[in-house]
Amino acid sequence: MTDRALVDAALSRDVASIIHLAALPGGAAEADPSLSFDVNVAGSATLMRRAAECLDRPRFVFASSIAVLGNPLPKDGVTDETTPQPTLIYGIHKQMTEAHLDGMTHRGDLDGLAIRLPGIVARPSGNSGLKSAFMSDVFHALNSHRHFVSPVSAEAELWLMSNAQISTCLLHALDLDETRLTGPRVFNLPALHISMKTLVSEIADQTGAAPDLVTYTSDAKLEAAFGRYPPLSARTAERAGFRQDGDVKTLVHNALTHRSV
Repeated sequence: MTDRALVDAALSRDVASIIHLAALPGGAAEADPSLSFDVNVAGSATLMRRAAECLDRPRFVFASSIAVLGNPLPKDGVTDETTPQPTLIYGIHKQMTEAHLDGMTHRGDLDGLAIRLPGIVARPSGNSGLKSAFMSDVFHALNSHRHFVSPVSAEAELWLMSNAQISTCLLHALDLDETRLTGPRVFNLPALHISMKTLVSEIADQTGAAPDLVTYTSDAKLEAAFGRYPPLSARTAERAGFRQDGDVKTLVHNALTHRSV
């Protein structure tokens, strides 16, 4: 993202539209705010500007994050009217990029929209720099019938979507008719709202692993940031045709059958 020559080389091809997924992730962003700004804000701004210069008002889909909402969240639930109040560097920089994209869209330089990604399962195993990596790590552990220590309690409440369904949402955003984009072009995706215990139970059921392979040792800060999500209403996204996995059984099936698990 900070390599101008690489950005220009990518845009020199036969490009009609862009899905922008690149980012320095949450934990890494907190550890190095300056690098986060260079990659997540300045790098994104450069990509947008060069896209506007090289292409004819392309559709630009930006993968934002629920981190822009901050914490604590309203206990009675999050709606499309909930005001973003990011508390982490990652969320702050994602919100800044949302605003920049909105400005360029209003100027007519880009045809942009941002979708705020929830917890995505299951990401590939390994050191991703994501503080929310435990949501995916539990899939890998139980799929291999290994012990896993959850850093959030069994009662922790999560917003989740399978990587297969996220892909569907990104492609839908790419093709979404402009006539359906009459309001704000930022969407909270309609993720599933489920507990860690429910998630573990379903993964164990589908993998044949014992649920007691998972033990719980709650990290207070991590649970506050990633385990206290209230009910979610994402009517604007639903009206625009975005969909969630449907139920926890389908979500787990989609996550387990994806090639990363």
